Amino acid sequence: MHERFEKQIEEGLAKIHASCQKKKQKPVPVATRVGRLFGRNTRAAALFDVQVEADAGGFARLRWSKLEAWREWARLGEGCYVLRSNVTEWSPEDLWRAYIQLTEAETAFRIPKSDLAIRPVWHQKEHRVQAHILVCFLTYVLWKTLAANCRQAGLGDEPR
Repeated sequence: MHERFEKQIEEGLAKIHASCQKKKQKPVPVATRVGRLFGRNTRAAALFDVQVEADAGGFARLRWSKLEAWREWARLGEGCYVLRSNVTEWSPEDLWRAYIQLTEAETAFRIPKSDLAIRPVWHQKEHRVQAHILVCFLTYVLWKTLAANCRQAGLGDEPR
């Protein structure tokens, strides 16, 4: 999990840095953006030492480095993941695989809201609920197809 959050912070800092290079910005809004980025990725925020400084013209300059000593602290602080189930016939690997499928299904319902910026409608009738589930399923299928195409083209694992 730390690696995932670390990657998200690095990508976010790179975007903020690029925007500072492209357009002159004041330090306070840039620091606010960095704070929001850290707030969304708190698990790895302590890994980064970030400075938002004003240059001679009073515009923001972003610099950051990684605190490698934090990795050892994080490793020691990590616990283990415990899944509890009443299914006794499954191996631990099968149980973990089923859990990951569940998290992917939950993600499928969030894709329209987050990545596609489509807000949910509160349905009252059963056929509308079923239609909503169908749309979420189709979104998930499209998302997985795009992910496979990205992997095949060497563009990473996520369409994002």
